[in-house]
Amino acid sequence: VQLQASGGGLVQAGGSLRLSCVASGSIRRPNDMSWYRRAPGSQRELIAKAGSEGVINYADSVKGRFTISRDNAKNTVDLQMVSLKPDDTAVYYCNYWRRDQDYWGMGTLVTVSS
Repeated sequence: VQLQASGGGLVQAGGSLRLSCVASGSIRRPNDMSWYRRAPGSQRELIAKAGSEGVINYADSVKGRFTISRDNAKNTVDLQMVSLKPDDTAVYYCNYWRRDQDYWGMGTLVTVSS
């Protein structure tokens, strides 16, 4: 499975960005498609997960500000981010997971200036 993420960039605090990720290859269901991030000096953290069967979870740090959505027919998962804060600055990674598959995209940098 290959994952291609896009949509990162520089934005001012309070602004919005939308990240997109498309998966290709041996896609099987059920699966989870998720967004993680790694801030400078921190470990990678799970911020939003969307299961192919409809279950969605968010980290407390992004609840109410980020929205994950996926299109099973297109094998895409998007992350709409609003009310961005400088603490959201990180490299964001797309992940595809099922019990016998675990794949990562290359990451896309999001920088939020104060």
